Amino acid sequence: MENDMNASGRSRTGPRQPDVHRPDLREPDLRESDTRRPDLREPDTRHPDLRQPEARHPDLRQPEARQPDPRHPDPRQPEGCQHDLRRTEFNWPDAREPDPLDETWQSVDLFFNDQPEPGAPAAVPGTSAAQSAVPTPLSYGPAPGPSPAADGPAARTGSVPVLGAPLHSGPKPPLYAPEPRELPSVREDPTAALTPDMVVDGAGYGPLTVRAASVRGDSHRYQGEPRQDSLAVVRLGVPGPDGLLLLAVADGVGSAARSHVGSQEACRLAAMELDAVSAELAETVRAGDQQGFAALVDTAVGRVATLLAHRAREHGDDPAAYATTLRALLVPLDPRVRARGFLAVGDGGTALLRAGEWNLSLTDPEHDGDGMIDTRTAALPHGHRARALLLAPALPGDVLVLCTDGLSTPLAGDAGMRDFLGSGWGQGAAPAPADFLWQLQYRVKSYDDDRTAVVLWEAGP
Repeated sequence: MENDMNASGRSRTGPRQPDVHRPDLREPDLRESDTRRPDLREPDTRHPDLRQPEARHPDLRQPEARQPDPRHPDPRQPEGCQHDLRRTEFNWPDAREPDPLDETWQSVDLFFNDQPEPGAPAAVPGTSAAQSAVPTPLSYGPAPGPSPAADGPAARTGSVPVLGAPLHSGPKPPLYAPEPRELPSVREDPTAALTPDMVVDGAGYGPLTVRAASVRGDSHRYQGEPRQDSLAVVRLGVPGPDGLLLLAVADGVGSAARSHVGSQEACRLAAMELDAVSAELAETVRAGDQQGFAALVDTAVGRVATLLAHRAREHGDDPAAYATTLRALLVPLDPRVRARGFLAVGDGGTALLRAGEWNLSLTDPEHDGDGMIDTRTAALPHGHRARALLLAPALPGDVLVLCTDGLSTPLAGDAGMRDFLGSGWGQGAAPAPADFLWQLQYRVKSYDDDRTAVVLWEAGP
């Protein structure tokens, strides 16, 4: 051989020659390429670099500007659209087919904003856009009183009527906000903690309509004390016209520690004891038997006083801690009977609104409704004798008001309250329960006691 090789494969006479059968992997010669192993750093036409754009593989990140083919429209593009939807710009033509949803959305927009968009179609077929923009006023029956200001009780949020804060007498409202505040603690008194800040109730039997509400006073809200007033709207006796409707209010004495329990129990016990003699009571009212009615009431109220004192002792309390007043109307469900039975233990109010005029001394001309607070008032359970009488027959349109002194006292002393409630309650029809609650909260400065009323509207036969 011309080139003599030693054992290590190196030439003794000339430069090293590559061995095509066994290439030296330890020292590749970069000056010469190996046709069997191409250098991957150089472009390979069989494996194009995906990082470089190629005509056969366009870069989707850079869409090409294609011309639409009228023979083969792109199904991904709506008819009339001259742009690729894959791009971020959308230029929809102004002339397009009307969308039925436009009318629906336009009506919704008008409902909330009261004003139509310029050039918008009518929201209701057959009316103009301006007509559709005006929402139909909502009616709650008779007007609740004087016409309010724009930001008053009839203020509107969109198209939803908002009563807002209760109205008040005088140029300025009372100091406390008319809303619930501090609450009693369950650990201190579970009954107090579970007594609602306010309650609303009602009933309707033929020509009779009842609205009832009880609201915690400002002073009790501020001090975190429970509402001491209670009420009851209960049907007594068997179903049918021979039954009675019991309307009752009770005012727990403020100085009695458990008077909130006493007022609740007084209403409950009165319902139970009067129901036991409901048939006899209904008969005495129907017959106009004043003496028989008073005897039945006196017995029932005596039982209420006894059971209330027993309840206090069962819980380790002094019966005086349950001190409460009680005032009730017994209304026959027979529409032919127009007389009404009345009973009371302690102070409070019973008023008649007839033809726009108030009679605040309906049941006791000497004391009832005179605005005076008697701190020595009779109260259950120690006071167990009730005043009982039959009221003169009610006339169609009469409004009977049974209330605690939280309403009777300011009603007697403030002409603005009499005018307001007379306008709201004396229009012939009873207000809705929520409106009644709002009206009852008419505020008079310096009167911050609990307020409870049960009102009976007498319609025609």
